[in-house]
Amino acid sequence: MYQVEIFVTYKPSILDPQGEAIQRAVQQMGYSEVQSVRQGKYFQVEIDRSVENLEACVEEICDRLLANVTMESYSYRVKED
Repeated sequence: MYQVEIFVTYKPSILDPQGEAIQRAVQQMGYSEVQSVRQGKYFQVEIDRSVENLEACVEEICDRLLANVTMESYSYRVKED
């Protein structure tokens, strides 16, 4: 079984109002050194080892379902059992 960790975030050119709100809240808590926060999504997907092309499978899932590729980018990390 492959365990895939997928991270989806807004592209740098896209405004992130939730990230900005988190940044303001963190700074109000006294952490003035925090200069930027980008909010995103995290997914854990388990894929059977019988898949022929793991990378193509993960990228298709991300492109078609998990990320809005117009506004978001994604990265992933594969962990093997």
